[in-house]
Amino acid sequence: MTDLAAVKFFVTPLHQCSYLPRNDAITLFADPKANLDHNLYSELSEVGFRRSGNYLYRPHCRQCSACIPVRIPVEQYQFSRKHKRIWNKNKDLTIQRVEAVFKDEHYDLYARYIEEKHNDGDMYPPTPEQYESFLLSDWGNTCFYEFRDQDNKLVAVAVTDVMENGLSAVYTFYCTQNAKRSLGVMAVLWQIKECRNRNLPALYLGYWIKDCQKMKYKTEYSPLEMYVNNHWISVST
Repeated sequence: MTDLAAVKFFVTPLHQCSYLPRNDAITLFADPKANLDHNLYSELSEVGFRRSGNYLYRPHCRQCSACIPVRIPVEQYQFSRKHKRIWNKNKDLTIQRVEAVFKDEHYDLYARYIEEKHNDGDMYPPTPEQYESFLLSDWGNTCFYEFRDQDNKLVAVAVTDVMENGLSAVYTFYCTQNAKRSLGVMAVLWQIKECRNRNLPALYLGYWIKDCQKMKYKTEYSPLEMYVNNHWISVST
């Protein structure tokens, strides 16, 4: 266990919110000079922190609490009819865990995904440097799950952190031409199964914001736990 009282935290100046552009935001960071490792990461995930590159962070806005950490308790999760259809539709895919290192094949898929789906966000335009600083980590226990079709074409990559208390779904990027496969949802379903295989209790999905359309999909998983008022509570979605 890490003595969290000994970890220093820093806040950023006001900056534009990435999810609610009309709002200003403040972010709380764990001291990057501290002994960051997946043990500390696991503990901080219990109080709503996420990883971006080598940094552990959490929203710390004074007048807004829209960003709510959410996770799926995997043993209680029941596949909905929709999710069963998506799972069955993707049974032909081969999923393989690979090392979290820079590969041109991964980056090319990521760049196309950002350009086609998120060209209005703060990750646009994509660059190899931005990709590495966002997804890779010197200390994180990170892996990439490759999803390949029957022609061995890479159609999706799920970037996943392995923590002591669960898996963290850091980011998924995929071929947008395969919309019928619902590859983003399939990646979440796969990570739920992987949590169960590893006997890990939860899949951490990051933040949910009620007024952010891009995050609506997170409430399709039930039961869902939200971190509210310093407690994880189960909600029906």
